[in-house]
Order: sequence, then C-alpha cells, then structure tokens
Amino acid sequence: MEAGKRTINDIFNGNRILEIPFFQRAYVWGEEQWERLLEDLEHVSQSNKPYFLGSVILKQQPTPAGSQVGDKRILIDGQQRLTTLNLLMKVLCLKNNQNASFDRVFRLMSNDLALWHNHNDIDTFNKILNLDSLEEIEGKDSITGAYNFFKENADPTKLNLNNILTNIMFVGIDLGTDEDEQQIFDTINSLGVRLTTAELLKNYFFNRDDISNYNANWKDVFEKDDETKDFWDRAITAGRSKRENIDLFFYSFLQIKVQEPELDVSSEDKKQYTKVEGLFESFKHFITDYGVDKDALIQEIKEYAKLYRDNIDFSITGRELSNTNSVERINAIMFGLETTTIIPYVLYVLRNVSDQNDRDSIFSYLESYLMRRMVCHASTKNYNQFFTERLIANNITSLDSLKSQIATQEGKINYMPTNDELLEGFQNSRLVNKQTLGIIYMLESKIRDRARHSTALLGMSNYSLEHIMPKKWPNNWPACASEEDRIKRNRKLLTLGNLAIITSSLNSSIRDANWNDKRNGKGNKHGLRHFAAGLETLSDSYLNKDVWDESIIDERAVFLFNKAKDIWNL
Repeated sequence: MEAGKRTINDIFNGNRILEIPFFQRAYVWGEEQWERLLEDLEHVSQSNKPYFLGSVILKQQPTPAGSQVGDKRILIDGQQRLTTLNLLMKVLCLKNNQNASFDRVFRLMSNDLALWHNHNDIDTFNKILNLDSLEEIEGKDSITGAYNFFKENADPTKLNLNNILTNIMFVGIDLGTDEDEQQIFDTINSLGVRLTTAELLKNYFFNRDDISNYNANWKDVFEKDDETKDFWDRAITAGRSKRENIDLFFYSFLQIKVQEPELDVSSEDKKQYTKVEGLFESFKHFITDYGVDKDALIQEIKEYAKLYRDNIDFSITGRELSNTNSVERINAIMFGLETTTIIPYVLYVLRNVSDQNDRDSIFSYLESYLMRRMVCHASTKNYNQFFTERLIANNITSLDSLKSQIATQEGKINYMPTNDELLEGFQNSRLVNKQTLGIIYMLESKIRDRARHSTALLGMSNYSLEHIMPKKWPNNWPACASEEDRIKRNRKLLTLGNLAIITSSLNSSIRDANWNDKRNGKGNKHGLRHFAAGLETLSDSYLNKDVWDESIIDERAVFLFNKAKDIWNL
C-alpha cells in the first residue's frame, strides 16, 4: 500500500482507467452535497489555496499485454466525489466553450473516458460526458439530477478551472492486487455505510462482460424488484449484532459448503470461516485455496437463496404461530429467540430432505432439543460447531440419525435434557426476559384450544412478560417469616412458574399492587384477567387462586413442565 497527496491531475493522468466496480451501488449524491461542493469550489477558485476533498482508494489491476492503457485501477472509495467532479467539470467546460480542456484531463489518450461507471449509471454518465453542448436531459436518476443542478447553478465567473485542478487535494491510497480493500475501506470510513458481503461478492463473481449471467443468476434472485430487495436488505438481530439478511444468508451458505467431505477443508480454515468479520475474504480464500468452481458455486447459491427466501421468515414473530410442526415454528425460535446459528442446518435439511413429513419430524425434534435446552439454561456457545461439523458434515438428514447424533454428545455439551432436568429448569432456571417470553409463547401456541377462544393468538412480539408476584412485592404483598424465606422468594419469583405472557404491559399502579388488585384491576386500570384472557398458560384456574405464593409458583411450574414434556418429547 502506498499513500500520499494527490491532485486531480495525479488521479486522472491520461493513461489510467479508473473502474467503478460494475455492480456497485448507484450514484446517490443529492442536492445538499452538490450545493456544498459547488460552494467549496467557488471558494477554491477565489482563494487559490489547497482544499482537501477526502480520500481516494485505488486498487491495482493486471493490464493485459498489448493494451493501449498502461494502468487500470478499481475505484474502491471515492465514487461519489469523482463522479460529481466529472459532471461539474463537464458542465463548466461546456459553459466556457472549453470542452477540449475537459477531455485533456478526464479522457484517456485513446479518447475514451477515464472513469468507467457502474451498470446502474454508465449509460447516463457516458451520455452526459460525451456532450458537445449543453442539452436538456430528463431523468429521475441522480446522475441526471447532478448534471441539471450544475447546468442551472454553476456560474463560470465564480469558477476557475486551473485553480480547481491545481488546488483540489485528495489523500490517495494505492493498493496492490493482493491487499484487502474492505479492511482499508472500513478503517478510512468507520462512520460510513459498510459494503455488504453480497455487494463485494457480486463484483467478484461478475464483470462487465457477464451481464446475462448476472441478470439470470443474481439480479433475478436478489434484486428482482423492491419486495425482493426489501427482503434481503432487512436488518436481522444475530447474536449481539445486527446484520443484513443477505449477509446472514451468505454466512449460512458458506458454513454448509465448507463441510463437504470432498473439499477436505482444514479445521483451521473452518474455524476462520465461522468468523462474521471478513466474510468476503473468507469466500475468496475458500474459492481460491480449495479450487471451487465459481460457475457451479453461483448456481448453488441461487438454489439455496430460493430455499432461504421461501422458508426463512423473520416476520413470523408478528403473526399468529401455528401449532403444526414445521419450519414455521423453527423460524419463531430463530428470530423470536435469536437462535440464528441453526440456519445452516435448517437450510441443509430443506435442500436434502425431499419428503415433507420427514422434514417436519426433524424440525419437531429440533424444536424439542432447542427449547428443552433453553429451559435448562444450557449453553449455546457450541451451537455453531454442533450444527455444522456434527450435523451437516455427517449428513444428518433423518429423525433417527438426528436423535442418534444428539445421544452421542458427551457430558453437558450439546446434550438433550432429561425430563428430570426439564422439571428442574421450570422450577429453578432464571432466564433473560426474551427467553422466558419465548418459552411460554411456544408452549401457548401448542396447548391453546383455538376453537374455544374467540380471540386469535397474536405474534410473539405482541406479548409482554409479566412477573405475577412482582419484584417489588414488599410494598403490597405479605412479608416473609425469615430472611432465608425472603431470599428464597426473590429467587422463586424470577422462575418460569411466576412469569406470564400478556397482551399489554400492566399499568405501574397495578403491576406492584396486591394480588387481588393485580389480577382484577382497579378503577379504570385493567389487571391480569383482562390482558391474559384466553391464554392457557395463565388460565382461570390460576387467576382464581385466593393467594399467590411460592407454593402456587411451584404448582404452576409443574403444570408448565407437564405440558412441555409432552410437546417437546424425547
């Protein structure tokens, strides 16, 4: 990497192609940026003093033997600024009848334009830069917008071409062919919009000669229409961070591919490929080092992307959940309970198990496994390795093989909790609120008698979690006989037997009220009876209790356990 001060003449030297990645995002600057740049260049023209305009990152590309161009570089960072400068300089030179001056700077010796634009903007950009005079051009795109703005607002008396070319300065960063442009880009633009793995892969897989291939195998899959784009661009919570849905897909796809036995991917590389950071570099390394055929890989991406689009549903948390064993319930666990590490295995099953009943039996047992472990507060830190290197790598595509693989897990790592452990979990596990709400909701969606209730079950995200005996119980609830009993009560009120889902959070005056007011409400403030109406997990048999204490909490924990052991069976 080399870095240093660059002028416009240094960047556009007459013998260098600057290529914006062909499938890069479209030009997006608007009137606010155009106006600011115009004002800055008027100031530079008048002051004749250096003006810093940010960084430009260029990556060296191989130049074929016999090429008339001596230098070709990919424009990694600077697309918006260099595009705008080209458009403004073109308008200024046309207004001054100095079109030759524009060509001298912004064209190659071959008379071709030096800046090669992306597929979204290339036609309009080239049309404008090839004008011989100012013309009326209509269009809603930003390239046309910039041209018309400068045609209307650029004042030749306030702009001095020579002063601009001499004094506009950039920090130029030149990368070699093997250097990681994404790492440099992220360091320079830590506050900017990060390029997604998908955008980087798109330009890695396709070039200017691959339009038909791109249209058939990428555009129709990921960019067909606004609905498609919205699906893939959706931000998804995955672990501690948010990632775009399309990046989540590519991460999951890579975890599947690296398990193929014929590729013999090393353990060290598999571990590297599980890192979310540097996913694009992982793809490049995987393809290059393991001799993966790009065309075949693109076809497989297309196939898996369709399965993902048809089956992976992050919106399920906003809708009523079916009680039928299917991928729908697994979606609720993945996105309602943030267990997205299972996506690779779910996709693998969808692709490799053709019989719907066989799929559903696998997903049903998978739900049992995940929910039992959640109730027991079992660790999820080994899930990524388990679902890929244990299940995918061993081609676990039947219910029997899944049960067998889980049964072979040693000790407490990735084990299936017994009924005794499940009961212990319901009685004593203290979980985070999201987990508790999800556990009770998943139970409710199974045991609810939908024919008996006039109100529909809402989506998981539409419920609130409520401590039936409040955390602030000393304010209005009976005192404990001893300090030991107080400690036990404080522990017990955090367990599943004391927690309920309700359709809306209770008013603060009711939340900490005594048992009678909390269940029935007071004045115009509703209580648990109103907000838990129709919910089997907090039925009238519990709301009719004369008292709510530790013994009732244990009783309800056993009730929930008995439902869970039958639903999430071994």
